[in-house]
Amino acid sequence: MADEWYASIPKLGFGLMRLPVLPGGGQKDVDFDRVQEMVDLFMSRGFSWFDTAYVYHEGHSEEVVKRCLLPKYPRDSFQVVDKIPLWNIRSYEDYWPILETELERTGLEYLDVLFLHGIGTQQFQLLEDTRGFDFLKDAKAKGLTKHIGFSYHSPAADLDRLLDKHPEVEVVQLQLNYLDWESPEVQSHACYEACRRHGVAVTVMEPVKGGSLADPHPDVAAIFREADPKASVASWAVRFAASLEGVVTVLSGMSTLEQVEDNSKTLLDFRPLSGEERKVISRAVAKFNDIPLIPCTGCRYCAPDCPQKINIPGIISALNDYTKYQNAAGLRRRYGMTVGGGGKAGDCVSCRSCEEHCPQHLQITRYLRRAAELFEK
Repeated sequence: MADEWYASIPKLGFGLMRLPVLPGGGQKDVDFDRVQEMVDLFMSRGFSWFDTAYVYHEGHSEEVVKRCLLPKYPRDSFQVVDKIPLWNIRSYEDYWPILETELERTGLEYLDVLFLHGIGTQQFQLLEDTRGFDFLKDAKAKGLTKHIGFSYHSPAADLDRLLDKHPEVEVVQLQLNYLDWESPEVQSHACYEACRRHGVAVTVMEPVKGGSLADPHPDVAAIFREADPKASVASWAVRFAASLEGVVTVLSGMSTLEQVEDNSKTLLDFRPLSGEERKVISRAVAKFNDIPLIPCTGCRYCAPDCPQKINIPGIISALNDYTKYQNAAGLRRRYGMTVGGGGKAGDCVSCRSCEEHCPQHLQITRYLRRAAELFEK
């Protein structure tokens, strides 16, 4: 991707994945009146990048472009990224109807960037068999998108090999935040460096880790507030991502007007992190790592004899994340998926079979009661 194209893009992007919904409604019931207010504030501050996908809000996220952008703003005043899901792709021909639907939903004649959505190592063979990258190149040749790339969720070594094989890729979307930067699971830093080696631009997802870095453990928040009492805790995470070279824009999945206000204020007159500010973030990461957690090893000795079939290790993992991030609302969705195949924490009958089998001698029934209080309200 040529530097002259993305260098002019403002550093804040609007992720259309966590939009407000109507009272009592589900994901498909987007509150477009509230979204319009958010879009108008975002645009009035000089920002212009919108990131959507075929599956967000059960297909209704893309309608934001048609309903809130096109009627009020010239096409060349904003950029739209859309993404092709891979789970129903069986052949090269399967990509095209999805792209046609995306253009219809958005009301656009072309996209600014077209992504293959959520590529992981397990999709590599599928992409080869269905000529996924040929599809991207062909869509660009037809004028249906200006730029091409993918969002990525796998190890850095595999990303390196993929970019070696497909030099046509212009931009990759990565999960980058200060807490995952050196994570051996997420490999944010290593994936970022792979993109830099290949001269590929980066858009950032999860800069605030799904909202978790906006309201972390009080000991972590205190470090940031002492360093700059006027700055929000979330602004440190946003600026960390925006300070990286080669970053097109930093996405925030904003749900409220207040979030648009805070994020736009942070990046309106963007200044990269100073050396002293980076030390503040290093202290915060160290404090995160010092937070005492439930010492569950995930051995699953507790699970087989549970009469309620409760996913105890998964629930304890959610509790540990709550301890670190204090984000019960954000964790409820993850909790729902964790317990989807069995019983909930609140279904525990206190038989204590789990505690008898636990090699760490954890007070599991007490932890399950706590999880029910936090996540099942």
